[in-house]
Amino acid sequence: LVLLGWAWHANLRARELANRIATDTCSRAGVQFLDGTVSVLRVGFARDGRGTLALRRTYVFDYSEDGANRRRGFVVLTGLEIDSVGLGPRAV
Repeated sequence: LVLLGWAWHANLRARELANRIATDTCSRAGVQFLDGTVSVLRVGFARDGRGTLALRRTYVFDYSEDGANRRRGFVVLTGLEIDSVGLGPRAV
């Protein structure tokens, strides 16, 4: 039961971090972060920066340049370390 509680708390912390990263990324890019949250796309195992086995979580989120279109961005975390973050292709 303790292990289950720890896992739930770790997932909550990772999701909150991914939300902050997505919000900051959209703000710096001058686009609107839609729906106010990220969603989990994939979870697996990977080695973190110290070589320790950790969960790698890929989160996706939607954003808009003008309020009329929807584009997809992503945040990849290994443990609580940022692996990558990005926005999908921009309209020309």
